[in-house]
Order: sequence, then structure tokens, then C-alpha cells
Amino acid sequence: MQLEDYFDFEKFDTEFGPVDRIRLKDTRVDIEIVVEEFNEGVNPQEIAENYPTLTLEQVYAAITYYLHNKADVDEYNRRGEEIADAYYQEHLKQPPDAVTLRLRALIAQRDAREQGAAG
Repeated sequence: MQLEDYFDFEKFDTEFGPVDRIRLKDTRVDIEIVVEEFNEGVNPQEIAENYPTLTLEQVYAAITYYLHNKADVDEYNRRGEEIADAYYQEHLKQPPDAVTLRLRALIAQRDAREQGAAG
């Protein structure tokens, strides 16, 4: 078995440009999840326990792939974060919906009552 056999590699277009996804085969876990925990010092056994659909073998495969392709995976992660941020910035430009406006009004009323009671 080749190391790449542990992964599904996908490419697709978004409104902010092309994006890649590297997912561990037969799971919904993307490689960046494993890499992030690994870089935070979480040991492979704990990573496997945190994601029950992953085997310990898959976790080691993801770490090995990352260590052998560090620059490419870091760029993949950077690009993914860039796309996610672009979507978030686009979301922030949208006017709030009616539910959000109502919740904000209720919070403001509550805060005003609490200010009045404290003052």
C-alpha cells in the first residue's frame, strides 16, 4: 500500500478560487484536523481516540504524509484558511436576519434593565 492510498484527494472550485481537500479515506476527517492536533502536541493515540472513525494507522499515515510533504500541506492549510476567511468576510457583509435583530434587541433590553438595577 502506498501512503497516498490512505487519502481521498479532491479539487473543486469556489467563488474565491480553486481549493483542495485531503480527507482520510472512508472518513469525514480532513488531514488538517490531524495535523493541527499533532502540531499542538497531542499524541497519535489520543488523536485516534478523539476521532472514532479514524484508526491509529490512519493517524500515523496522516502524520507521515504531513512530515514528508510539510511545505505542500502547510500551503494547503494556508489556502484553506484563506478561502474560509473570504467566506467569513462575505458573511459579515450580509445584513443580519430578523431573528438576529430580535435577539440583539432582547439582549439590549436585558442589559438596560441590569444597568438600571445596578445604578
